[in-house]
Amino acid sequence: MERREVAAVLAYTGRLDPRTIRTDPGEARDQLAQWHELLHDVPFATDHGWDVRRAIRTHVLDSPYPILPVDVARAWRAYRRDRLDRHTDPTPAADPDNPAAWRAELLGSRQAVATGTAAPSTHRQLTSGGPHADVEARLRAIGSCVPPTIRAALAPYRPARAAREAAVAAGLPNALGIWCPWCHARAGEPCRSRRVGPDGRARGNVPRATSHPTRLDLAAAERARQEAA
Repeated sequence: MERREVAAVLAYTGRLDPRTIRTDPGEARDQLAQWHELLHDVPFATDHGWDVRRAIRTHVLDSPYPILPVDVARAWRAYRRDRLDRHTDPTPAADPDNPAAWRAELLGSRQAVATGTAAPSTHRQLTSGGPHADVEARLRAIGSCVPPTIRAALAPYRPARAAREAAVAAGLPNALGIWCPWCHARAGEPCRSRRVGPDGRARGNVPRATSHPTRLDLAAAERARQEAA
């Protein structure tokens, strides 16, 4: 902040907390010099959430002590630290074979985030806007995120999923879309073979590759109800 901005901050602070007002010209001049020395690298406001007036108002509401310039400086540092903690460096557009340009662009983006002139780039923003055009075209060509050859290779290791996909491809109802009244498997989970010992306790709980007939019947009835609706 410039000296005139610091003076405006002191005037705003005096309206909220009269204890900070200095009536003597010498004391007022020293106060302005002190605040400017500690806040010269703190912006008055940014486009991404920082406002020095908000920090002052928060301190006046939360603390019984008069605000000091170091309180504002600490609030700004906490703001910067929070933004950098939430920032994920995007891949620079510079040529990777030019380390100087690559590093300069990387540091420039971090500096923009730290000073509040740019918003942090988070992990969620990396996936926003849908898939890349190349990925979308490849998905349309393949029809699935998993190619058919890979799906066939994984089938022996995922028998329940393979049986479910084969049933859906054959036009049969999706049994895993509902719960199983026989083994009480929840929707999305495969049925389990439960063996009961002579004492009445369960001796096995092995996942089944196929669903129980009762579950298949319920899935067929649910599909017929949906088609009728």
